[in-house]
Amino acid sequence: MNVIQLNSTPRRKLGTVNVPKVTMAHGGGGKAMRDLIEDVFVGAFDNETLATMEDQARFRLSDLATYGDRLAMTTDSYVIHPLVFPGGDIGKLAICGTVNDLAVGGATPLYLSCAVIIEEGLDVDMLRQIAGSMARTAADAGVLIVTGDTKVVGRGACDKLFINTTGIGVIREGIELGVNRVRPGDAILVNGFLGDHGAAILNARGDMALSAPLESDCAALHGLIGDLLAAAPGTRFLRDATRGGIATVLNEMAEASQIGIEIHEERTPLREEVRGFSEILGLDPLYLANEGKLVCAVPPDQAEAALTAMRGHPLGRDSAIIGSATDGRPGRVVMHTVFGGRRIVDMLVGEQLPRIC
Repeated sequence: MNVIQLNSTPRRKLGTVNVPKVTMAHGGGGKAMRDLIEDVFVGAFDNETLATMEDQARFRLSDLATYGDRLAMTTDSYVIHPLVFPGGDIGKLAICGTVNDLAVGGATPLYLSCAVIIEEGLDVDMLRQIAGSMARTAADAGVLIVTGDTKVVGRGACDKLFINTTGIGVIREGIELGVNRVRPGDAILVNGFLGDHGAAILNARGDMALSAPLESDCAALHGLIGDLLAAAPGTRFLRDATRGGIATVLNEMAEASQIGIEIHEERTPLREEVRGFSEILGLDPLYLANEGKLVCAVPPDQAEAALTAMRGHPLGRDSAIIGSATDGRPGRVVMHTVFGGRRIVDMLVGEQLPRIC
């Protein structure tokens, strides 16, 4: 995907940070702050729109209109602990999460902002590592980070680093997706193993001292979604299953559309490591967070085409049809268990895991 470039501003030499840790001076608005921004962020994100160093990014509406007829905008904040985990880090998570929030609305992601709140004392090398991860992830996703903000707070005022990203994308004509559009008979699909992110984060904290090889599924899903929509243009609903897992998404879908949803435990893809991990801790993997999984509702006559398209993409090889929408029990999600019974899958009450994304 080609992202619009607007300027050819002459480049000047960027400032550098020569101390090992972030200090309050780096948030003071002077040379130290400018050096931090230029060294860590401008140098990593490096594009002509950002290089103007204005207080806003500017776009030609005519250029945006070449991608579609509606603008999509989203924002999210990321506060994960630990900052770096198997399969990713807070920077990769911020880019993927915002790209996915645009993509599940049918938008082509184009531009992102990056605002950071940094705790005094954070290692500058850690900040560089995370900015580099954001830059690589954005480049892979075909989006530009075009504006941002930096704040430094005192020790104890935040946990090392918080990131907010806002995204802008464009939806092409003919794509209509919504949580209230699901109809009885629609097939419910997921694009692979569930709960990987939540299990990986809890394991990475070291509280359980388990040796299970768990990795986050953190990934940008817009390419997979593009393939899905091309194969199943009647797709009614898409949502990335983050906090609260697929159980929360399914309940939101059932309530908004006033339909029932029935899923089958034996069709629901779970890694044995995640299943065992959840059993040890007394967790339900349906509520574990994901950062590279989506739930979609597709008309029954397009379900097989959707499944084939998803399985043909690297991020959807383990896709499955896990259930369907029904006209019974409006607003309820029911699972058919492997023991031949049924159980209600309710909305998550409280929190299973804090600081997960």
